[in-house]
Amino acid sequence: MPLGELSLRFNMLFHILLFLGSVGYAAFTVDPLQIENEELPHTEAIGDLETFQNRTRTNFEHLERLRNRSTYVARSCKEIRDRYGDEEDGLYYLTTANGMGYQTFCDMTTAGGGWTLVASVHENSVYGRCTVGDRWSSQQGNNADLPDGDGNWSNRNVFGTAEGATSDDFKNPGYYDIAAEDMSVWHVPNNFPLEHWSLAAILRYHTNNRFLRLYGGNLFQLFKQYPVRYNTGSCSNRGPAIPIVYDHGDRVTTTMLYGPNSRNEFEPGFITFRAINYERAAMAICSGVKPTGCNTEHYCVGGGGYFDPRQCGDFPSFDWDRLGHSQGWSASKEMTEAAVLLFYR
Repeated sequence: MPLGELSLRFNMLFHILLFLGSVGYAAFTVDPLQIENEELPHTEAIGDLETFQNRTRTNFEHLERLRNRSTYVARSCKEIRDRYGDEEDGLYYLTTANGMGYQTFCDMTTAGGGWTLVASVHENSVYGRCTVGDRWSSQQGNNADLPDGDGNWSNRNVFGTAEGATSDDFKNPGYYDIAAEDMSVWHVPNNFPLEHWSLAAILRYHTNNRFLRLYGGNLFQLFKQYPVRYNTGSCSNRGPAIPIVYDHGDRVTTTMLYGPNSRNEFEPGFITFRAINYERAAMAICSGVKPTGCNTEHYCVGGGGYFDPRQCGDFPSFDWDRLGHSQGWSASKEMTEAAVLLFYR
């Protein structure tokens, strides 16, 4: 082979080897910054796993503590707080005087705590008039032959669940079993989860004068004395009006929750029982107000089974303006779309 050709081939081989060497170096040489960047997802994954494990462990501990509440023996949330020292809001187990067990929500923080949820009034549809779901008035239509309607204000029927109290009507055995002194009322927007009830409430208040001692210790006994049914008397024939202490809200905000015309017909700062309207229909509770007029269907809840046909329901005429009649009577959207939670202590 001529010397020139041999030199050319040697030179080509040299450049090939040089190229391969540079590639190999690049392939096996790693930038430290690249290592750091590639390890970051792995580090995050380890951190996420540790966080998950910690949360899982904490949840099991929390669940165990909640499950231990089933060992408590008490008829009310106040007894649990006094006897066991538990001061956390949430679901607890109670037992009636005859041994029936049930679960309900306890408010362990408001005004000293110990408040037992016994019922909720939830309007599933303001478009219905004493139809299915109107358990606190009548599910059997507007019927003069059934003046008590479903009668749930003064019977031992129970329904619903504590956790679903803002999504449907609720009533537990504590409603008639607990001997209480005072009441607390929360207005909580529909469908809110239990753990957010207190913060979400548009209105919260309680009584502090032990008025229930005068009426048998609970609403079951009170409404035995003041039946919620069509009344032959005048609208002045009302039940007791009890002053309240506000926990969230005040007289002004209470007033603004109702319609402009209704505001001229009540005094805020009270809870009133068994109110009668012009048509002689009975409403069970006027929340936050004491009627001074007779159009109570626009600002009182629950009732018997016989109303003016345009008024019948758990929130009788909270949507009056929608019907095309005289305007200014409808309650606010916030009030109409909130469940009324009833507590004892």
